[in-house]
Amino acid sequence: MTHSDKHGRLFRILTYNVHRWLGTDRKISPTRIAEVIAACEADIVALQEVRVGRTKAGEIDQAATVADKLGMDLHFQPTIRILGEQYGIAVLTKHPAYLVKSGRLPTQSTKPSFEKRSALWVRTEIDGHKVNVINAHLSLRSGERRAQASALVGSDWMGHPECADPAILLGDFNAPPYSRSYRMIANRLRDAQLSNSHGEPQPTFHTRAPVLRLDHVFVTRSIEVMNAAPVRNALTRVASDHFPLLAELRVRSHARATGAGHRHAPEGELLSSSRNPVSD
Repeated sequence: MTHSDKHGRLFRILTYNVHRWLGTDRKISPTRIAEVIAACEADIVALQEVRVGRTKAGEIDQAATVADKLGMDLHFQPTIRILGEQYGIAVLTKHPAYLVKSGRLPTQSTKPSFEKRSALWVRTEIDGHKVNVINAHLSLRSGERRAQASALVGSDWMGHPECADPAILLGDFNAPPYSRSYRMIANRLRDAQLSNSHGEPQPTFHTRAPVLRLDHVFVTRSIEVMNAAPVRNALTRVASDHFPLLAELRVRSHARATGAGHRHAPEGELLSSSRNPVSD
């Protein structure tokens, strides 16, 4: 048995804001996005600003087409509904997965909002481990974003009794590392880009002039990060206004041994406790 076999096989997870399939060349091309994802060879893909549905007869359902091209299952949560179309967040998986929960994140607006920020939680199995994956796209408003970040690490999502370690929280958080909303999450979970084999964490936005690190992958204690970095090449520079962020991970072998039957760690112990949080 090789060292990597003993510690579980590598798997890849990708978070990507696809900008409604609209590239920096102003062309809408879900096929191009599918090419980017296929080249990354990801097992799990979290997408934001996904356009689905049809407005005219004969049009394709773009999200379904991307999933079909990749041979992946699609789970979708709308954040905007307009003229028969929907926009939102999605999780694609190569392995069998099921939806655990989808729902709205907190808002500070007293009026109906055009875009209802949401999170999407699916559970899949990697190398015999049940892995929880939560995809989120947070607000552009700082106060609202902080409330949403707090909710994500709270008892409704990452701190939920059913959100067992190993678990991954990822997406477009609109939160650079110096922001309070980023720190609220990073104090509870590990930022995968801190294990970037190329050195310092790299910005993910904008593809024309990358200066902001807004897209993140956060993991719980039993997930080992082998590498995490934006994917930068000629195709990703034009396919969207965000670079895709790809992480290579594996689940530490003790996660299987601890198994279901132990309690999940309460809020605040996601990273700091020596106990292994798992599902009830």
